[in-house]
Amino acid sequence: QVHIQESGGDLVQPGGSLRLSCVASGFAFDNYGMSWYRQGPGKHFELVALITSTGDTTHYATSVKGRFTISRDNAKNTVYLQMNNLKPEDTARYYCSQGVVADPDNYRDWNQGTQVTVSS
Repeated sequence: QVHIQESGGDLVQPGGSLRLSCVASGFAFDNYGMSWYRQGPGKHFELVALITSTGDTTHYATSVKGRFTISRDNAKNTVYLQMNNLKPEDTARYYCSQGVVADPDNYRDWNQGTQVTVSS
């Protein structure tokens, strides 16, 4: 059974940094790409970043490119999202997923996620 646990969210001032972690189990982690999504208040889900199984290819939403970095440690079954120069519009609940979710707004198996709030 797939189990994913996100952590690292917090309240941070604009311009600050956070590192989110996602620990996965129940599947061959190093065989799967992993993704980070977010849902801001009153907004649709947004694919923030994804990383291939080996970590050699990454993709970012335009809104976070140059500020966020996705990485993974296959020995620890963990994927990270380093977020720098945070902006109020980054305020959202952040979720980690195995692969890419085709219809994230209607996906029923999201985990608890981790809340990031950017505010002064």
